Amino acid sequence: MTPPSLHGLRFAFGTLSVLPVRVSRWDRATARGGMLCAPLVGVVLGCGAALVALVLLFLGAGPLLAAVAAVAVPAVLTRGLHLDGIADTADGLGSGKPAEDALRIMKQSDIGPFGVITLVFVLLAQVAALSRLFGDSWARGALAAVVSAVAARLALTLAARAGVPAARPEGLGAAVAGVVPVRGALAVALAVTGVAAAAGALFGTYGIARTALAVLAALTVAELLLRHCTRRFGGVTGDVFGGLAETAATTVLVVLSLG
Repeated sequence: MTPPSLHGLRFAFGTLSVLPVRVSRWDRATARGGMLCAPLVGVVLGCGAALVALVLLFLGAGPLLAAVAAVAVPAVLTRGLHLDGIADTADGLGSGKPAEDALRIMKQSDIGPFGVITLVFVLLAQVAALSRLFGDSWARGALAAVVSAVAARLALTLAARAGVPAARPEGLGAAVAGVVPVRGALAVALAVTGVAAAAGALFGTYGIARTALAVLAALTVAELLLRHCTRRFGGVTGDVFGGLAETAATTVLVVLSLG
């Protein structure tokens, strides 16, 4: 018999990445474990992004190309799931239509002008920030790639907390909405922030403060977007989760690149 914790890990990696993990259970308990484990998916994706970027730097590529690779790896390993989510969320929010019509727009396969503009600015911000960080030092760039990926998935854990409704009765958003106890979500957030701050200690006391601030800023911005989407759409969807992840990742990178 497979332990419940392993089912949760499978759910996290099977739904939040393209890694070959078979999800055998889709019940609420498994979804709860999966969303609590979501930051671990970020660790794997972030380390993969950092590794590819560092290999390029070792081979003589400049920081800009390393930054592009660090942004591309998580996109590839998620099939662009979160990028598609933030584009669809932008189209829904930018439409100015009632919730039902906005949700229909978000569900369409094409990307509208608001989505395109949002994607361009998000990707430019991520690449520009990582280029600055890799230009400063390979270690700063690698740490930023990992922390941003983890914070992105931590935003999903918090968004799946109890009390946040689903906007639709079907889809991934409905499967994970409200499954995580508030105390559990806060405990994971504190743990991730603490570990990130400890990793920032590689760059001294200022590194500790800046890394912790980057994670907290990311969670704050993601929470503001979550509340706006919940009011606007009546709850969360899979696209909203994707939008939260990309928003959190971008915020981390921007904060870490300052100073």
